[in-house]
Amino acid sequence: MAEHKPGEMDITVQEKTFEGFMSMTTKGTIAIIIFLIFLALVAA
Repeated sequence: MAEHKPGEMDITVQEKTFEGFMSMTTKGTIAIIIFLIFLALVAA
């Protein structure tokens, strides 16, 4: 088995996946907040 050397692993794919996850989470949160504001305005 190869010896592990910290800092040598290529993590570009993981970074792109995390960026996509954070982007979708942020957009989803904003969409939910806008939807809740819309519901509050219509129901009032």
